[in-house]
Order: sequence, then C-alpha cells, then structure tokens
Amino acid sequence: MAESKEFHIGDILSILSGKLVSPSHIGGIYAICDWMTDRANMTHQLPRVSGEIEAQLREDFPDLAAVEVPAGLNSEEKVLSFLASLDMGETRMVERLRDPADHTDIDPIAEIRMINPNAKIITI
Repeated sequence: MAESKEFHIGDILSILSGKLVSPSHIGGIYAICDWMTDRANMTHQLPRVSGEIEAQLREDFPDLAAVEVPAGLNSEEKVLSFLASLDMGETRMVERLRDPADHTDIDPIAEIRMINPNAKIITI
C-alpha cells in the first residue's frame, strides 16, 4: 500500500478549485503540496506544484472534484460553514505522487529567476 497522510477536505478542495478553503489557510496548501511532492516548496512554487498534484487528486477524489466552491466565501466562518455543509467527511487519506514524472523538481532560486529574471534576490 502506498504511503498516505490525512488531510482536511478543505486542503484538497483548495487545490481542485483554485480557491483557498483550507481551514489551515495557506499552511494547508504548503502541507499538501510538500507531502505529495516530498519537497519543501516555497511560496512562488505553489501555483506550479498545485497544478502538478491536481490530476492525482481529481483521480483519487472524484466526489470532491465535482464540488463547486461558491463565490463569496470571504470569511473563515463562511468557509467553515460551507465545508461542514458538504457532508463528505472532514478528512481524506492522500498518497504521495505515484508517478515521479508528474513533479518537476526545480531549485527555488532558479525558479524565481525563471518567473522574474530581474528580481533582486538576496540569499542568506
């Protein structure tokens, strides 16, 4: 059996919908992206990595992939109420990426230079 870890459905829905509905906020996005890729990702890498893991999450959780996250969830109270209304359980077991070819490991500094070649980068 593949290695898996428990994540809140809001973490998964955030990746699937592109809307932040994780009760852990951005921390939930970091956690699921880092888990599935087995890498510590930086902020500027999250959009790319989210795209890399999305297909597997859609395949593994078609019921969550079918959920339409509504507009107007502009408070934590509304997000939590929406998630509770789904009646789909609170968490799911998520596997690491099954196919290593689904993730491109890019050095974070090299990637920021790819995104913005003129960025002033201060390394410490």
